[in-house]
Amino acid sequence: MMRRNIAIFQVLTGALLISFSPVFVKLAEVGPTMSGVYRTFIGGAALLIYVFVRHQKIYLGPRPLIRSIAIGFIFSLDLTSWHHCIHFIGPGLATILGNFQVFFLVAYGAIILKEKLTIRFLAAVPLAMLGLVMIFGWQWNELALFYKLGILLGLGTAASYACFTLTLRHSQALPDAPRPAANLAIISFATALFMSIFSLIKGESFLITDTPTLFSLLGYGLLCQALAWGLISRSLPQIPASLAGLALLLQPTLAFVWEIVLFGKTVRFIELAGVALALAAIYLGSGGREK
Repeated sequence: MMRRNIAIFQVLTGALLISFSPVFVKLAEVGPTMSGVYRTFIGGAALLIYVFVRHQKIYLGPRPLIRSIAIGFIFSLDLTSWHHCIHFIGPGLATILGNFQVFFLVAYGAIILKEKLTIRFLAAVPLAMLGLVMIFGWQWNELALFYKLGILLGLGTAASYACFTLTLRHSQALPDAPRPAANLAIISFATALFMSIFSLIKGESFLITDTPTLFSLLGYGLLCQALAWGLISRSLPQIPASLAGLALLLQPTLAFVWEIVLFGKTVRFIELAGVALALAAIYLGSGGREK
């Protein structure tokens, strides 16, 4: 029981830390792609130190290395989409849209793995659609073009994050896979490399212009990329799936709260109701398939 309680505490702590991810992105005075470069490079460096201290092997041959680099490319697409989404529509809504990855994961399970859909998922889909309409649809014609683009990028984030989750799980289950921390370190550095290329193409500067930006990027890399990921990946398998789903809902919920508290976002009742429905749909969708 004590071990399970510790695992629950670690997952909750990880979800709390990750909820600040979009806040750090918003606060950092660098381009949206460049913030991802610093997040993954700083986080990768912290993970690498941990790997060396624990005397774990980071290189186990070319095939595991190539797999990790490929996963890093997928993650770079995910972070690039999400960071632009944050700048277009705000931290809270961008994070909620990104968590719609559960629907892509369930769709993959149903179509590719022939898993049976549950009543929970069948209820979650219309609930999610209604939530989105209440958040965005009622004023769609009044939204600016960049805001509409942000919504599309948020859904793209959900799809790419689902791909990242699936490939990471698959790679980590293979017999020649590195330990989780070592694998995440390689993925982090690969992601930083690809996002650096994206940043150069876009003409974003690598320069950190002020101290608040430096601390935002350090917090993003150390707290969100390294510490939070480590806590969640280590503890999540030790708690019940239903409790894990509720715990991880802290991330989008708190991200929305931080946007209201820290950035003065004004929210209408219909939007709040839509957010509540969307979060409920995410929770229901996270348990939406049976083998």
